[in-house]
Amino acid sequence: MSETIQIEIAYALPKEQFLLTRKVAPGTTAGQAIRDSGLLDKRPEIDLGRNKIGIFGKLAKLDTVLRDKDRVEIYRPLIADPKEVRKQRAEEGKVMKKGGGDINE
Repeated sequence: MSETIQIEIAYALPKEQFLLTRKVAPGTTAGQAIRDSGLLDKRPEIDLGRNKIGIFGKLAKLDTVLRDKDRVEIYRPLIADPKEVRKQRAEEGKVMKKGGGDINE
């Protein structure tokens, strides 16, 4: 068995992304890998008690043991509720379609 496994840690902001590749010992948990990566020092807004994490897009817990080539993703809270945004767009579309007469009248 290998002495290390390779993993990635991903965190994305609207205008900046962090993708760190690390070698860790087998048996390392997602939480340990995030803490050991130094990302929490660079991005103090990350709160592992509040931010959810996942592995390849599937929610995971901090105590999940990582496997070789796993990508740990740290998720940010949503700024807007996607359902509410769609509802607003639909309403705007209805308003724009009303009274759409010829401009040259």
